[in-house]
Amino acid sequence: MPLRSHASRRGPRPAVQESTVTHRLVLAVSLAALLAACNPSQRAAAPAQTPPTEVSVVTVKAQPIPFERELPGRVAPTRIAEVRARVSGLVVKRTFQQGSQVKEGDILYKIDPAPYQVELDSAEATLARTEAALVLARQQADRLETLLSRQTASQAQYDAAFAAQKQAEAEVAGAKASRDRARLNLGYTDVRAPISGRIGRALVTEGALIEVGSATNLATIQQLDPIYVDITQSVSELNKLRRDLASGELASVAPNTASVRLIMDDGTLYPQPGRLLFSDVTADPSTGQVTLRAVIPNPNNELFPGMYVRARIKQGIDADAIAVPQQAVHRSNDGRAEVWLVGEGDKVMLHPVEVGPVVEGQWVIREGLKPGDRVVAEGFQKIVAGTQVKAVAWKSAAPGAPTYPTVGGPASEADAVAASFSETR
Repeated sequence: MPLRSHASRRGPRPAVQESTVTHRLVLAVSLAALLAACNPSQRAAAPAQTPPTEVSVVTVKAQPIPFERELPGRVAPTRIAEVRARVSGLVVKRTFQQGSQVKEGDILYKIDPAPYQVELDSAEATLARTEAALVLARQQADRLETLLSRQTASQAQYDAAFAAQKQAEAEVAGAKASRDRARLNLGYTDVRAPISGRIGRALVTEGALIEVGSATNLATIQQLDPIYVDITQSVSELNKLRRDLASGELASVAPNTASVRLIMDDGTLYPQPGRLLFSDVTADPSTGQVTLRAVIPNPNNELFPGMYVRARIKQGIDADAIAVPQQAVHRSNDGRAEVWLVGEGDKVMLHPVEVGPVVEGQWVIREGLKPGDRVVAEGFQKIVAGTQVKAVAWKSAAPGAPTYPTVGGPASEADAVAASFSETR
């Protein structure tokens, strides 16, 4: 009995020991898992969130922009005169410096005056003879008038004396005219400048025999300050401009405004502005173009007749135009113009636009944008459609930085687009 009771007391101990070991094992496994989770080298790396791409944007707004066209033109003098002799004779002297500035009335050539001096002397002698005959005829008429009053002379005698007096007066008048003509011819031996301006090369030299009937040109004088620029524009463009002005789409430029600027053949801007005078009333039937004439100051004689220039004409003002920087406009594969817009959620997308001319380095947008749109001006190399961006205000180039010239045709537009494309590279 005592042995049984001892055995019965030891019976449950193995079960209690097994439970304790299991509990300790679970606790060790949990502790190991917790330590593994707390170890940085064993944690899985969490993906890092990249910040949005930063781009520079321009907020579109309506603004008054001048409607400018860049058109070809030729320089022409305001006045031109060919120097010609008015009497025949031998050229004995040239008194001007070729290529110099001359004033109206300056003596340019001298023709041998001796024959004309002889003619003047002869005319003066003839005048003196006729004046003496007039004195005699007048005295005779006065004497007969007195005798007629005393009835000692007949009326016929008086009438003959009076007629002789009138004839003598006519001969004196004719002699005076001959003397004046001879004096004029003598004065014409000094060939004078008909206008003020710059004279060209001498076309005759001393010793040349001038004949009035041959109309020999001795030299050419051109007035170059101010100077004309004859510009050509198509009839269709001119009519469209007039319709836009009539409809109010464009505002007219104030009269007497300096609205013409010249671009020289090397691309530089001529410093002196000018103004448009008029447009011709006749179109060239072969080209369908009309001529516009502008007057430009030329104080330093930088413009010469016959030069080719490009004229930038301000023909109107678009009061609510929209413009964006040149580099903001891109071309699609099919050649259409488009811009990057920042839309809702600061996500970018491509948007087609219709462009006009370039004015002061900015494309004028005719269709496709409205005030308030945000257009990407810089940073589009790092974005694709749907990219979320961080928009910052775009800062334009420093004052005085070169800009692309105003264009008015497809060729110039292509050049500006190529320049814009090069900036995106």
